[in-house]
Amino acid sequence: MTEVIYQAVGRRKTSVARVRLMPGSGKITINDEPMDDYFGSETLKMIVKQPLEATKTSDKFDIRANVYGGGISGQAGAIRHGITRALLEQSPDTRLTLKKAGYVTRDPRMKERKKYGQKGARKRFQFSKR
Repeated sequence: MTEVIYQAVGRRKTSVARVRLMPGSGKITINDEPMDDYFGSETLKMIVKQPLEATKTSDKFDIRANVYGGGISGQAGAIRHGITRALLEQSPDTRLTLKKAGYVTRDPRMKERKKYGQKGARKRFQFSKR
């Protein structure tokens, strides 16, 4: 009685999500909490569900995600990326649909580090000639 589990890692900004896809009824659990408790905003819940709705598999899989780092928006994006990768592992023929929607590509944008001799990443200290 072995149950097939698809695993994947999703990342966005500084957030990392480890996602497990199991056959089930569509229950999403994030850090051992229901998704409705973890994400208060409907927008973030929608972001997490996007790849499932694109492939019409929202009621076929239970999802368990462990996510850490970054803020809640980055975490939602990381979970979406992880779900997408797990769905591709489950059925590679959905790649075209997910790629066209823009879920396969990892969003590499991160905060740029502060440099020494400057006030921030790009901003300089005020210059004075004398």
